[in-house]
This record gives sequence, structure tokens and C-alpha cells, in this order.
Amino acid sequence: MNMTGKNCIVTGAASGIGRAIAEKYVSDGANVCIADLKLEAAQRVAEELTAMGPGRAMAVEMDVTDEDAVNAGVARTVETLGGVDVLVSNAGIQIVHRIEDFPYAEWKKLLAIHLDGAFLTTKACLPHMYKQGSGTVIYMGSVHSKEASPLKSAYVTAKHGLLGLARTLAKEGGPKGVRSHVICPGFVKTPLVEKQIPEQAKDLGISEDEVVSRVMLGQTVDTEFTTVEDIANLAWVFAAFPTNALTGQSLVASHGWYMN
Repeated sequence: MNMTGKNCIVTGAASGIGRAIAEKYVSDGANVCIADLKLEAAQRVAEELTAMGPGRAMAVEMDVTDEDAVNAGVARTVETLGGVDVLVSNAGIQIVHRIEDFPYAEWKKLLAIHLDGAFLTTKACLPHMYKQGSGTVIYMGSVHSKEASPLKSAYVTAKHGLLGLARTLAKEGGPKGVRSHVICPGFVKTPLVEKQIPEQAKDLGISEDEVVSRVMLGQTVDTEFTTVEDIANLAWVFAAFPTNALTGQSLVASHGWYMN
């Protein structure tokens, strides 16, 4: 299995998990669009990855909740790279509140980025994938696609929703050569997770060390964070896999935090 010559779009790819996935793909010969809300950061990453090779990277500014921006970014990618073989819907945020305290505007913002973003990018890419008779869509779920935690009602709802979208796409896209997958990471030490530590400490009335040791890693088998490289390797397997055998499936990478 390899990704030589595949054309890919990774959203939220200017940092964190998205950047690691883009780097993994380029290192195996794929061409990758770094789609991110922060254009300058995306351009820097694209330059760095192109210099690394053997694949190449480009950058587009993309607000995944804006249909026009998504359509324009996908169109530019197809025009520049020649098509789109892989979409990784990775852009996401985290907002934590107890349900009774969750501001409705923040609830809608989180769901829009995770669910509307996944839907809009999928919708924009599918005509190109269907035309060529092949494609892979990978959604960035979470261990919270399978489980729940206090303070994360919006996030848990969104990540559960991605499973339904992926399964529906697997049914609709399978006859046309398009498959879907969901990667479900445990706690990965990214700025998104680091931001949660003081927030959860305040809301739960415990220390930041306790948030890490008890809340985040207490249910793992080895008290270790999952790494961005772990997730990038899974994203490579799903993208490089040659058949529909795995379509509609989700895979948890959480150091045993959740097992199914």
C-alpha cells in the first residue's frame, strides 16, 4: 500500500493532528491541500512539506462552516492538483460547559465546525470522487464518538454524529467506489487538549494535574497520551487501503481508554 500520486485535502491542517496527517501523506508521495482558517500558517506548512517531499503541498484558506468557501477551496484544489482522492475532515474545536450552563451560541458554533464542516467538505468532494469512480473520506471522530464525559455535551454529540454520516456515506458511496472511515483518538497532547486542562480544572474543582492524571489518562492502560503520529499513521492506513473492505468503520486509538 502507498499513496504515491494521490491528491488529498486535509482540513485544519496548519497545526496539530491535521499537520501530522498532511506530513505523513506528503512523505509517502501524496499531494496535499492544507486547508485552514489561518492562511499564513497553512502556507508555511505547505512550503515546509513541499521542501520535505517527495509529494507536494498547497494551501487554501477555508472556513469549513461557509459553503461558498468550502466549494471554492475544493475547486481550487482540483484545478491545481488535478483531482481529489482523499478528504480528511479534521477541523475542530473544543468548548466545555455543563449542559445547563452551555451558551446556545457556543453549542451551535461547535456543532457547525464539526458536523456542518464534515458535511460541506464531503458534499463538495463527492462529485469529483464519483466522476473518477474512487475516493476515501476520513472523519476525525474521538473516543467521545463512543463514550461520554462531563462538560462535553456539544463535542460528544458532534462526534457521535460523525459515525452516522460516515455510515451513510459508506452505503451511498460504496457502489460508486467511495468509502468512508472514522478515526477516534483518545487524548492527544495538542493545543486543543492543553486548553481544556485549566478549563476542566476550574469547572470540576480539581487541580490541573488531577485533570491529566484522573480525567484524561486515568482510564488508559499506561497513563500515556496518544500522539499525533499515532493518528497520522491510522489516517495513512485508511487512505492507502486498496479496497472497500473497511468502509463504514471506526477505529479507536486511545491507549485502552475505550475498548470495543
